[in-house]
Amino acid sequence: MIAAKEAEFIRSAFGRTDFLRDGRPQVLFVGRSNVGKSSLLNRLLGRKTLARVSSTPGRTRAVNYFLVDGRFYFVDLPGYGYAKAGRDERREWARLMDEFLAVALPEARVILLVDGKVGATPLDVEAFRYMADRGAEVTLVATKIDQVSSGRRARALAGIRTTLELSSETHVIPVSAESGEGVKQLWSEVLLHLEASTR
Repeated sequence: MIAAKEAEFIRSAFGRTDFLRDGRPQVLFVGRSNVGKSSLLNRLLGRKTLARVSSTPGRTRAVNYFLVDGRFYFVDLPGYGYAKAGRDERREWARLMDEFLAVALPEARVILLVDGKVGATPLDVEAFRYMADRGAEVTLVATKIDQVSSGRRARALAGIRTTLELSSETHVIPVSAESGEGVKQLWSEVLLHLEASTR
């Protein structure tokens, strides 16, 4: 499976009463603003415009649910670290995330996206620890890998592992929403989790 047969946007959630709890597994996509979450979601789902893509960081402000093949949800979370966000916006983001993750974790699978060109930032470290402390299984993905030269890729991935204090055995999946590189491997990770969660 490299793309979904069916995928549809279900709803945007802005608070606890909007969160979906229908028993279907959830795969959460987490990352900094402008890390390429929406582009990767569209690539994974084989759709060009299902998840809204914007060149303006911080555009996603809600928890967005996409139902995949009627079986599970891809959940697009608002990006963190948007520099121009005001204090009230950051506080609102933190409230929404705390409320959502208290409901979703540890059962949901977390796909943490790190910019492969930039590397892991202190905010990525904070997000990774936050998820891990709540017992979440986290898959690490380095996005925009097509923008990293082949000679620098091994060093870039090793740098992400070092910054996040991962063991050398922990794999970081390099992906590109532009070229499709790594998408098949990421689907394999997602499907392994879904199989385990339905046993």
